[in-house]
Amino acid sequence: MPEQERLLEHLKFLVECDSQNPPRQITPEAGMFVHARAVLEAAGFDVAMSDYGDGHVNLFARRGVATVLFNCHLDTVPIGEGWNKPPLELTVENGRAFGRGACDIKGAAAALLTVAETSDAPMAILFSSDEEGAGGCCVRNFLADDSPGRFEQVIVCEPTACEAILAHRGFLSVKGRFTGVAGHSSEGRALADSAIHRMARWIDAAVAHCESEKAAGRPTCFNVGLASGGTKSNVIAGEANLHYSARLGPGQSNEALLAELSGLGGIDQCANWHVPFSGPPLPAAGQDEVPVRAFCKRHDLTIGEPVDFWTEASLFSAAGMPAMVLGPGDIAQAHTADEWVALDQLERALNLYQRIVDHA
Repeated sequence: MPEQERLLEHLKFLVECDSQNPPRQITPEAGMFVHARAVLEAAGFDVAMSDYGDGHVNLFARRGVATVLFNCHLDTVPIGEGWNKPPLELTVENGRAFGRGACDIKGAAAALLTVAETSDAPMAILFSSDEEGAGGCCVRNFLADDSPGRFEQVIVCEPTACEAILAHRGFLSVKGRFTGVAGHSSEGRALADSAIHRMARWIDAAVAHCESEKAAGRPTCFNVGLASGGTKSNVIAGEANLHYSARLGPGQSNEALLAELSGLGGIDQCANWHVPFSGPPLPAAGQDEVPVRAFCKRHDLTIGEPVDFWTEASLFSAAGMPAMVLGPGDIAQAHTADEWVALDQLERALNLYQRIVDHA
């Protein structure tokens, strides 16, 4: 059977497995893991499953002494509205493969399974299940385990139009709770004591800070995505809450930005902060691009421009492993209704992964 047909068979299995996150109702017995495990074991891989609970599952497969680790998450964002194609069925037409996760990133996973079957070279794959939940639990636990050892190169297979991406922004997610002094709105102290007013002053100061960073040549993507609080218009708000995210460029620090923003607006005594997730930019931890560029040159990979979205490549980089992002499709085709990936992109990824495995 031609490799492209086999790739689409794998993709069909993967798309048909509902792995929406949330709700992340994923177990080691999920169809996508059962299929991947059967394929890899038949191809001579040693396969280990790790279940961390709450839908956090890893499948780590290795054959021989592999120096390159391929990483794919198998969870997807929720289906959402507006589909014209069945989201949990693979539809192939006009040179495109449609289905939730086809682009982000089950198409890449299908390519890896095809390479695993058609080559007997050393190879290592980590399939995880929680990337779309912005938790990184699977990769962090994998990195905390010494038994897999270190890899000379990690390839995270997110969509990059098959260009090697060596740098991208980080992702910082922060929740804030502001307290005020509740009371009747006829009291003049509402100007100072309202939790909503305090939150508004903080937002104003945070936006001004990020604008000054941009003017200084350090563009900072900052967004307050959720804000709520108060009871009604004639009651001074006693509490307000917000949830913001920030995306910093390579070389910038999530921790430094969090410390700077948390002290703005004169709200030190009336705000509490919680960080659900912090992923550094790529490269991380002072890593440079020299070894990754050398890897790209050795395998004749085209290097693309830095991208604005975050990937788990930065977690591997922070652990001291050279990491890049390389996968089929365009990020603009991900997380959308009628998500799709071009068949020629799948074929190109298949050939690139095959070349890397055969010559690593």
